[in-house]
This record gives sequence, C-alpha cells and structure tokens, in this order.
Amino acid sequence: MLKGTLILTVAGVVVKVIGSLNWIFVSRILGGEGIGLYQMAFPIYFFALSVSTAGVPVAISIITAERVALKDIWGAKRVFKVSMSLMFVTGIFFSVLTYLGAQWLIDFHFIRDPRAYWSVVALAPAIFFVTLLASSRGYLQGWQRMTPTAVSQIVEQIFRVVTMIMFASLFLPYGLDYAAAGASLGAFAGAVTGLIVLVYFHWKLEKDIINEFGRNIQPLPDAEQTSHWGIIKRIFALSLPVSAASIMLPVVSNLDLAIVPQRLEVAGYSVNEATELFGYLTGMAVPLVNLATILTASLAVSLVPAISKARALQDEKMVFSQTASGIRISNAVCFPAFIIVLILATPIASLIYNAPAAGPAIMVSSVSIVLLGLHQVSTAILQGLGYPSIPMINMIVAAVAKVVLNWTLVAQPWLGIMGAAWATAADMGVAAIINMFFIYKYIGYRMEIPQFLKTVVAAVVMAGAVWYFYDYTMAYLDSNILATFGACLFGCIVYLAVLLVIGGMMEEDMARIPMIGRFGIKAMHKLGVYKDKPIN
Repeated sequence: MLKGTLILTVAGVVVKVIGSLNWIFVSRILGGEGIGLYQMAFPIYFFALSVSTAGVPVAISIITAERVALKDIWGAKRVFKVSMSLMFVTGIFFSVLTYLGAQWLIDFHFIRDPRAYWSVVALAPAIFFVTLLASSRGYLQGWQRMTPTAVSQIVEQIFRVVTMIMFASLFLPYGLDYAAAGASLGAFAGAVTGLIVLVYFHWKLEKDIINEFGRNIQPLPDAEQTSHWGIIKRIFALSLPVSAASIMLPVVSNLDLAIVPQRLEVAGYSVNEATELFGYLTGMAVPLVNLATILTASLAVSLVPAISKARALQDEKMVFSQTASGIRISNAVCFPAFIIVLILATPIASLIYNAPAAGPAIMVSSVSIVLLGLHQVSTAILQGLGYPSIPMINMIVAAVAKVVLNWTLVAQPWLGIMGAAWATAADMGVAAIINMFFIYKYIGYRMEIPQFLKTVVAAVVMAGAVWYFYDYTMAYLDSNILATFGACLFGCIVYLAVLLVIGGMMEEDMARIPMIGRFGIKAMHKLGVYKDKPIN
C-alpha cells in the first residue's frame, strides 16, 4: 500500500511543483482578474468531468483487482474493454454538452462575468480525453501498477503547463477573456499527451501478461460469467456513490461561483474587486491546500484496493491496521503543512504569486489542510470497506453547511473572502468527522488520542520555530526568499525531531515506508527512540 502511495506521492509532488511554477507565471501574465475569469470557467469543466468520470477509476480498479486476485485474466481484460466503451460514449456526451451549454451559463447569469465564455468553450474538448484517461488508469491500478498513473500525470502536467503559459501570453494582447481561454487550452493538451503515455504502459502490461499467462487466455471454468450489461451495472453500482461524493466537490465549487462573488458585492466590493478576491481564494489559496495534501490524496488511492482486498480475504486485523496507519500518516503529514501555510501565508503569497493581498485568504485556508487530509483518507477507508454511499451523504450534509456559512460570512465586510475560506474549512471538517463516526461504527476504530496529541505538540513547537526563524532572518537579511524557505526547512526538522523524541512516529508506520523505513528504524534504535527489537 505504501509503496504505491510513495510512487503516486512523488509524482504528485512533481506535478504540484510544476503546477505551482505554472501559477507563478500564469498569475503574473493574467493577474488576479484574469485568474478569476479562468477559475469561473474551471468549476464548470470540473463538474462535467466529475459527472463523466468520478468513481469510475475506483470501480474499475476494484473489479480488476478482484479478477486478477482470482487469476481471471480474461475477465480483467473484459472489464477494461467494457469500461473503455462506456467512457468513450460519456466523454463525447459531456464534451458536447459543455460546449453547447457555455452561452446558457452566461445568459442565465450562473457565470456572472460574460468574459469567461471562451474559457468554458476551450475546456470542453478536454473532457472526452480525460474520461478515457480515467478508465485506463483505473485498470492499471487494479493490477497494482501505480507507475503508469504517476508518469502519465507528470507528462500531462508538463504539456498542460507549457500550453497554458504559451497561449495565455499569445492571446493576452486580444484581451483578458481570450488570454484566460488560451490558458484553458492546457487541459486539452495535457489530456491528449497523458493518454498517449498510457497506451505505452498498456502495451507493456500486455507483454507481461503474455509472458506469465501465455497468449491463449481463457475464462476460468468456475469463474462467474457476467454479460457486458452486467459489468456496466457493477461499475455503476460501485462508481455512482463515489461519483456522487466526488461530484460534490465541483458542485460546491459551482455554488462558490454563484454565491461568493455575489455576496462579496453585498459586502461592498465592485464586480472587478469581487472577481479578484475570488481569484485569490480559488486560484491561489486552494491550490496551496491541494499541494499540501498530495500524500494523503495518493494514500487514499492506494488504500481503496488494499482495504478491499483485506476485506475480501476477511482479514479484519489487516483492515484495522491499514485504517489506523492511514489516519496516523494523514495527521503526521498534514499538521506541519498546516503550520507552514498558517504562519507564512503572506510571505508565501508574495513569493509565489506576487500577490500579498491573498495572504488573509491563504492563512484561513490553512485550516483546511488537516481537515481535507483526514477527509480524503477516511473516504477511501469507507469506500474500501464497501460503503461508498456514506461519504456521498456526508458531503451533501457538509455542502449544506458550507452554503449557509458562505451566504452568511462572505457578506460581512470585516470578513469578505476570509468568510468563504472559513466556510470551506467547515465543509471539509463536517464531512471528515461524520466519516470517522461511521468508521468507528463498522470496524471499531477511533482516532488514537495519545498519538494525535503528540502530533499536535510537535506542530505547536514547530509553529514557534517557523515564526522565530522567519522573523529573525528577515530582521538580519531582509530576504523573503531565504526567510521563507529557511523557515520551512527549519520548521520541518524541528517537527520531525520532536515527533520522534516524544514517540509520535510509531515503529510499525516507519517500517511500512518503502526504501527509507528500514534505515530510519535502525537509526531510531541507535538513538534510543525505539526500545524494542527492530521490526524486520
């Protein structure tokens, strides 16, 4: 599980670093207003994409993993063929629907700024190719092959970024609306190149299958034979609850689009000011939150098939162990990220986006890091346990709470866009807490309070270290770059040291970390942190 997590996390880090560099350039090209136009179109694309693909990779990976575990290679390949046909049809449908519906969204004022029209149109073709990507990745993940997903994500991001920067610059002389649309074309370029990469990995998998099982692969005599329609129904049965839960993210984004700018106007901001503030939150603060939860997002992908397999084998001890480890890792990773973004919000906004005014929105959004990480992992656990509908219901409840808070808080002049950031944090928190309740109900797991408190203590010490280092460095060197990066590095070192000294990192978690875990355990035993016999 953690090997796959590590592969996806490394890829995620590379993708996010490239994406962050991209936003530095694109933000400087388009400015807050141009980013706001792009972000007004993106939720529409995200929604259409989520409706057409969300949950499908999870469903395909689960079904494929089941077939592979039973050595039913014929059945696994059949699942892939059916799923690709299904995705082909849905991809075309939603691409056309997005293209034709762009003007309707403007006419009915769902998108309040008509300049975002061309950005929606430019994003429409990408939906078709991303649906095929989703099916392909799910199949390969079912074979426990995470490298294809990782490599395709990196290639996809590289081509997306290059296209965004190039076309945003080329179209800028024609106006911000065309420049934002040029940036939107990056999604199409990235999806096409990512799909080409996966074609290679499918060819490689096919060679491995032939080498191991031969060319003449037949269905197992005792294997359950299911019609094509039966496979489609199984995919829908598994994917619809996951899709509905995932769809809540773009639904909430679209609700933000409909509510936040409007309520900012009520608070006294002009249309242009509201668009700029909306860009600060959705185009600058939210990407930082997503960057901070790369590992938990990757962990969630690995947890689903791992827990599904353990559950299928009726290994309750393994289910509980993987659940506990997933929650501990989520907290251990997300708390230091939360501290860095909280303490260094304005310096980070200045350094990355050249937009110090985005600092308040980023600072409040830092709370979402811990809550989003817990939500991602707890959702994956429930999906792996066979209860995918629970996260969906929980997200609906959380979305209602967010809408109420957005409507109430954003209109307050003293809060403004920070009200929307608080509403987002509440959204993630409500969903995560309810998820944890159901995890306890079904497997008896509750968050280990002593371990949680140790993580909090280490984070508090880290906060002091980050604040002191940044303040001291700025006083003597007056360099935001050195102070920010130095504070991040120093704070992480302090956090890890405190966490190890007080026993916040358990030996069994260290043992599961690929490559570096074994060496870390030996070092901790030499330092006297771990007292018992080392785990082999």
